[in-house]
Amino acid sequence: MLRRIFGPKRDEVIGEWRKLHNEELNDLYSPPNFIGVVKSRRMMWGGHVAHIGDKIAYRVFVGSPEGKRPFGRPRRGWENNINSDME
Repeated sequence: MLRRIFGPKRDEVIGEWRKLHNEELNDLYSPPNFIGVVKSRRMMWGGHVAHIGDKIAYRVFVGSPEGKRPFGRPRRGWENNINSDME
């Protein structure tokens, strides 16, 4: 699809049109860093939830569940993810 978007390129040496190679396409178009996008959106959501105050999402974000804990390693929560994103 990127070849269709950027189109062919005229070769300076030969003077003929040719398709772009993968390295040239990567130089023209670099995709976003998905991990950075996810981390920034998660931090934005955490700030939003902390700002809204006493609503259900905030109570779920701050509260702790009641009852017995399951066996095995504890699962990572939102607060742990946001703290690791800030580091």
